[in-house]
Amino acid sequence: MQYYFKQYLFVFIIVFITFNSQAQLKDTAKWKALFAVGLNYPTTDGFVKSSYAKPVNFPTINLGIQHKLTPQYGVKLDFGFNRFKNADDTPEFKINYTRINAQFVYDPTAYLTFLPMRLRTVAHAGPGMSFVKPLGTLGDNKQTFVNLLAGLEVHYAINEKVSVYTDVSYIYGLTSLEDYNPVLNGLGAFNGSVFNLTFGLAVALDGCRYCN
Repeated sequence: MQYYFKQYLFVFIIVFITFNSQAQLKDTAKWKALFAVGLNYPTTDGFVKSSYAKPVNFPTINLGIQHKLTPQYGVKLDFGFNRFKNADDTPEFKINYTRINAQFVYDPTAYLTFLPMRLRTVAHAGPGMSFVKPLGTLGDNKQTFVNLLAGLEVHYAINEKVSVYTDVSYIYGLTSLEDYNPVLNGLGAFNGSVFNLTFGLAVALDGCRYCN
């Protein structure tokens, strides 16, 4: 009897420690730094006629800082860099596409009770500016325009301070291409939308501000 009691006690302690450690993995940080690297796809309609980029381009780099106003709501300022390269059957070009966005952040995880304890979802959206700079001799076709960005992150908590995450984002350009005559003169110009898929780290910069 004493043997079985010890077994049950041991199992209970393990279960208690597991649930207690999971409860401590709530997203309680008010400030976070985010860094992610991944791939991008620029839409073909953003280039001049008969010119488009590869469907998958590398790198995409995102850097951001996030401030939670409440456990569910917050704001984020982030910077993104993308590199596009021409597809094999189009004239040669390379483009640096950078952006900066101020975004609203919403964490609905508290309502998604079916998710495992270590997983969180974060929706984000907001306006920004895009800066398109073709490389080499195409530099005259650089552009600057307003964008709208929307995305969804999925975070997996490693501990209270660090989580790994993936982010799927869509950046819509609010502009139109100039008329180039001949069209080839517009090589390297881009005003379209960009899909990003990135993987990265989110690091808490403060302590447990929302712990109960």
